[in-house]
Amino acid sequence: MIELRNVSKRYPGPDGGTCALDGLSLTLPDGEFVAIVGKSGSGKSTLINLIAGIDRPSAGEVVVAGTAVHTLDESRLASWRGRHVGVVFQFFQLLPTLTVLENVMLPMDFCATYAKAQARERALRLLADVGIAEHAHKLPSALSGGQQQRAAIARALANDPPLIVADEPTGNLDTATADAVLALLCGLARTGKTVLMVTHERDVSRIADRVVTLADGRVVDNQRMPTRQAAQTQAECHA
Repeated sequence: MIELRNVSKRYPGPDGGTCALDGLSLTLPDGEFVAIVGKSGSGKSTLINLIAGIDRPSAGEVVVAGTAVHTLDESRLASWRGRHVGVVFQFFQLLPTLTVLENVMLPMDFCATYAKAQARERALRLLADVGIAEHAHKLPSALSGGQQQRAAIARALANDPPLIVADEPTGNLDTATADAVLALLCGLARTGKTVLMVTHERDVSRIADRVVTLADGRVVDNQRMPTRQAAQTQAECHA
């Protein structure tokens, strides 16, 4: 599903710039819930931004489901990302002047994946799936943080992408709400989607199929959970 080959990313600056990723290579199969962990500045957010096509590598190759993402021009990149990647941000990034329903419909409008009536029906169904259908016609400001994150997850699923990337999706949530959001993401992996999550959660092995640890822009550990633990995780996701 995902392969990064000798990828580097350097951001320019007055003192020679910052190296966020340094010759990183990583292969991830599809259908897994992958937690990406590491200290602040280790390159976690840069990694998922390159995979999602939000940013471009300074060197190396990024291949997602057979598509060489690093070779796409801006137009093709936007089209590819809209159909193949759903993004969940720490700060939700819902448009404040649109209702929750309109926010979820927006990716479908951009990519013209559904007729308007079908898009509306699908958006309502997705909001029901994440448990906030009754808030469909409210503005985001009327929702709690947890409800806004659920709306953001519904929006990420709008075009039924095979890949979901989430950058600290529980960073602004209380423990109980964070657990509910993690269960939602975990459940998505059980439906066959690939979920990549940058997180500072301490016990990520409880929720992830795989834990990738970064340090200084490189992968220092890529650990698949043992079968017994994975089975336990699956049971928790369905609970």
